[in-house]
Amino acid sequence: MFPSRSRYSALIKEEARKLGFMHCGISKAEFLEEEAPRLEAWLKQGYHGQMSYMENHFDKRLDPRKLVEGARSVISLSLNYYTDARQEDPDAPKISKYAYGIDYHTVIKEKLKRLLEVINELIGEVHGRAFVDSAPVLDKAWAKKSGLGWMGKNTNLINKNSGSFFFLAELIVDLDLEYDTPGTKDHCGTCTRCIDACPTQAIVGPYQVDGSRCISYLTIELKDELPSGFKEQMGNWMFGCDVCQDVCPWNRFSTLHNEAAFMPHPELLKMNKTNWEEITEEVFQKLFKGSAVKRTKYNGLKRNIEFLKPFQPMETNHSK
Repeated sequence: MFPSRSRYSALIKEEARKLGFMHCGISKAEFLEEEAPRLEAWLKQGYHGQMSYMENHFDKRLDPRKLVEGARSVISLSLNYYTDARQEDPDAPKISKYAYGIDYHTVIKEKLKRLLEVINELIGEVHGRAFVDSAPVLDKAWAKKSGLGWMGKNTNLINKNSGSFFFLAELIVDLDLEYDTPGTKDHCGTCTRCIDACPTQAIVGPYQVDGSRCISYLTIELKDELPSGFKEQMGNWMFGCDVCQDVCPWNRFSTLHNEAAFMPHPELLKMNKTNWEEITEEVFQKLFKGSAVKRTKYNGLKRNIEFLKPFQPMETNHSK
């Protein structure tokens, strides 16, 4: 009925593949009716902790047409970051796999910028905006709506063929396209591995996460002192956490990424426990140049590392 829509959609998906994106799906830019009560309830329960920005732009989070004038389509994309690289010292404080290399915001925004340029070159004048996890856009909801996967019990988007170790991003454009079927089928079944394995019991129930208890929140978003009650539950994580993904059976289908920018700094994986505990700001700046770890800043990372140290009682003088 609309051959140009079909042709344009196929063209965009092919160009996305050439740019290295793992998945590309397209959905109609409209109000996210199902997400509205969920987001409202999540905020009312205080599960966003100190992430007060989650309370802002409520209407924009639910309607992309308020973000991009004349928006017609949401192009959802995923970029693989899975790696089998590991920190060499098993006792060293740990960093989430997604933060081994260059900040994904930088890498993906460049790809999205190029994709929009190609769309304009091949299709004509198309207006749009790129979004990578730093604007009021519900990435997972749009990815699900665009057929990229289903929402797992850990609230990560999971794809049957490639697991969940991927970033999500969007191009919201004023172009009519052919829309994909939403990922409505849930393949989690009776599995509760992510819920059972969460060190801080942040997954308070299937498909519901108390963000204020999540290790990623505690080590990155929280600016205050870390709550002492989590002392024994941190699992040696100093930046982010991979536990709920590492235990997910669907991640046996994860494949190694081939994005050069995501390769870890040569010295990063070699750092042992002592190196981390004695890290200087100079070393921090060198290791994490252009990295997402910069978000927590040197003092934040030091705070996290200090928190992971076991409690050492003060020595007393027992001399007679």
